[in-house]
Order: sequence, then C-alpha cells, then structure tokens
Amino acid sequence: MPAYVLRRVGSALVTVWLMSILIFVLVRMVGDPAYLLMPPEATEADRQLFREQLGLADPVPVQYARFLAGILRGDMGNSFHFGVPALDMALGRLGSSLVLVGISLALALAVGLLLGVASAVARGSWIDRFASIFAVLGQAAPPFFVALLLIRLFSVQWGWLPTGGHGSWRHLILPVASLAWYSAAGIARLTRTNLLSVLDTDYVRMARIKGLPEHVVIGTHALRNAALPIVAYTASQFGVLIGGAVSIETVFSWPGFGSLMVEAISTLDFTVVQAAVIVSVVLFAAIHLVVDVLCALVDPRIRYRS
Repeated sequence: MPAYVLRRVGSALVTVWLMSILIFVLVRMVGDPAYLLMPPEATEADRQLFREQLGLADPVPVQYARFLAGILRGDMGNSFHFGVPALDMALGRLGSSLVLVGISLALALAVGLLLGVASAVARGSWIDRFASIFAVLGQAAPPFFVALLLIRLFSVQWGWLPTGGHGSWRHLILPVASLAWYSAAGIARLTRTNLLSVLDTDYVRMARIKGLPEHVVIGTHALRNAALPIVAYTASQFGVLIGGAVSIETVFSWPGFGSLMVEAISTLDFTVVQAAVIVSVVLFAAIHLVVDVLCALVDPRIRYRS
C-alpha cells in the first residue's frame, strides 16, 4: 500500500507540473499584456518599461523558471489591478466556493444514493419511474438554466428566497439546489445500474437464503460491492461542480472562486487567472489522489494490478 500511494503522489505531481506548462503557454497566447493593459496612447518605450517591470522582457524559459519557482514557494505575483498577491486573492475566495460545492456534493450523494437504491430495489415501480424522470431531467438541464428557473419561481414569483448574495443559510438554498441536481441525477443512475447487476449475483442470493434482513443484504453485501464506481464517479463530480460553480456564482452573485476567475478574465488580470487555475489543478489532483487511495482500500485488486 505505501508503494501504491507513493506512485499516485508522483503521478499527481507530474500532472500539476504539466498543467503549469500548459497554463503558462495559454496565458501568453492571449496577447501581449503591454498592449492589452496599457492605454492606446502609450508609447513603445512605455510598453517596454512595463514589460521589464513585469519580467516579460526576459526569455521565455527564464519566465517559466521564475513562474515555477514562484509556485513552489507560494508566490505567483501581484494582481495587475489590485496590487495584492494573486495567490492570496484566489485562496481568499476558495473557501466560499468549497462551502457551496461541498454542500452540493453531499446533498447530491445523499439524494442520488437514496433514489438509486430505492429504484433498484423497487424495480418497475412508481419509485423507479420517478427516479428515472429525475435523472433524465437533472442531466438534461444545465445548472445555470435550473438556477434561472429557481430564481423565477422561489424568488421573483413567490418571494420565499433571496435572488443572490452571501451571508445566511437562505442564500445557499438555490445555488446548492442548482448545482446538486445534475450530480445527484448521475449518481442515482449509476447506483441503480450497478446495484441491479450486483443483486443478481450468487452471493446476494445466498445471503437471502440464509435469512438475513433485506437492509443487511442491500447495505452490507450488495451496495458495498457496487460502491467502487460510485465513489470514483462522485469524486469526478467535484471537478464538475467546481466548473459549474463559475456560472452559478455569477448568476447568484456568490463571492467565490468561480466569480473571481470571471472577473480576472474580464479585466485581463493574468496573474490572478494563473493563480486561480493552479489552485484548481492542485485541488483536483489532491481530491483524485484521496479517491484513488480510498478505491484501493475498498478493492485491494487495484493496488496489486498497479
């Protein structure tokens, strides 16, 4: 197990390093900041001075080495517009997004597992049909579209909940519901499919023949053996929800990580964009590392094959 964990840590570090190269290249493909950020009446001498102040006049390998060294020591430069460390701005907004995404993922997992198990156990019943409709609608409707519908109903028409903002638990209800439905739909469908395949196995039949209670058969024998793809899929939904949070935070004026990236891109604040993307990559790599270890603990065959 320690060797497997070390291999996964090494893979995560290589992923972060390759993504740092990709981010460095893509940001510089947008254009010369000296032309994008300075006023049109600026002279070429002014632009050259601006490049030298930002270190953009150095050769590209030197710039990347400085960029990579800054990542390692936690210094990604200052924001062009606010003059404060870009990494501090990204980390300052990350907490709000993690609250939103964490609650959404927990709700999606609870609802998805409940509906998936219920529809598999009661196959062909009204519960199964309801879960199918829930899953189809949830995966067909984009989160931002669901958000607009919820605002129209619960905020504008009925006036029960605020249209946006941040401060109390009431501000969380609509953004969480908008984000969670898509992931809950996928988890419900995957749980139903995997559980149905496990319920037809011999060891589940044997457990029932032994007279074990149905909740023990489903929870201990069937669901545990169907859990591996559900765990992996749920982990992948963390990245999906972070991506969806960009539009949801904009719709609900939520001061989170996604809205910061939108603001930074719209104002061409490249250092903030770089810092935000690097933080996202490190976060995703850490989440998938934890999930890989959990999957290896659930199914030891994974680490033996590795």
